[in-house]
Order: sequence, then structure tokens, then C-alpha cells
Amino acid sequence: MDKNEKWLQWAVELQSLAQAGLFYCKDRYELERYERIREISAEMLSYQSEIPFEKVKDIFCTDFGYQTPKIDTRAAIFKEGRILLVHETNGTWALPGGWVDVNTSVEENTIKEVKEEAGLDVRVKRIIAVQDREKHNLPVYAYKVCKIFLQCEVVGGVFVPNIETTGYDYFGINELPRLAEEKNNREQIKMCFKAMHAENWETLFD
Repeated sequence: MDKNEKWLQWAVELQSLAQAGLFYCKDRYELERYERIREISAEMLSYQSEIPFEKVKDIFCTDFGYQTPKIDTRAAIFKEGRILLVHETNGTWALPGGWVDVNTSVEENTIKEVKEEAGLDVRVKRIIAVQDREKHNLPVYAYKVCKIFLQCEVVGGVFVPNIETTGYDYFGINELPRLAEEKNNREQIKMCFKAMHAENWETLFD
């Protein structure tokens, strides 16, 4: 991690320690101290990022219990040697995917996200990689994310207008459009292509 981002690492660790303390501790005086530590972590993030404190607190300090990473799934779908990317409303392109809901499995969530963003019905074939997001994507988030890339194949469906995407298209490895780098970068797309061409792909993981 860059020295300029060390403060973020400290803020995240403070928030995690405070959240665990708030969950396990029973002494009300100690609980007040843990609550203050969590507020300080939010103040650090707000000060450095210039995001309003209340917004940071809403995002950063609302989880309950022992802190664990969020899970994000990304579907790699191929057609005639080209990969499917959805066109997002901000003009960038990404593999269809998103946060795993609490009531869905990784496979179920992948199928759901592809349906919502591309209108397609897919079958999950294999896991390409399990990655620690902060080792691969920028900007660094104030919470841990576990990214799971899965190779899928289309079994039906058509695009349906929605609030997240305006359509989809297939791209070759040398013709990739402007990517949503915070979600997937060129190296991750190349990784998916390698998996598609491999007869016996071994899942990569950090």
C-alpha cells in the first residue's frame, strides 16, 4: 500500500477493532470507548477524503458483529472468443456482477446479477479466481472486498432496460472499451480470457 494510503489502513483497522469490541464487550464504559474509536475512524476517513462525516458514518459504521469482507461476484461470458461487458449508466463497461445478497449463494447471485444487468439466463461453469480486491483494484475501499470471478455460458434471455445498464456487447482482448476500473481492470479481463482458453483451469486465489 502507498504511504499516502497508510492512513486508510489505520482507519479500517481501528473501525474493525471497535466494531468487534462493540459486539463482544458488556461493560458500558468500555462500550462508550469503542464507540468513540469507531467515530474517530470515520472522522479520519472523512477528513482525508472530504466526504461528509455523516455519510462516512452511515457507510463505515453501521455493521454489527465481527467484521468480515463483503463478497462481489463477476461473470465472464464468452461468445466466439469475445467477452461480454455491460454498459453502465456512467459510460464505463464492466463484467456483470455485484454484491452477494444475504439470502443468495455465490452461484445464485451470479445468475441473478447477469439477469438484472444483461437480461440473459446463464449457467455457471467454474470459478476462475477469488481475489482480495485491494490487491488488484483502485481506488482502495474503506472495507475489505472478496471478488469472485466465474465463467458462465448463456442459455437464453434478452436484454431488458434497467436502472444500472444501458446494454451489453462482446469485445476481443485487444478492443476493450473504457472499463469501470474499480470493478474490473484489464488484467482481470485478461485473466478471464486465459481461463476461457484453458482446458484444465486451476482457480487462482490470493
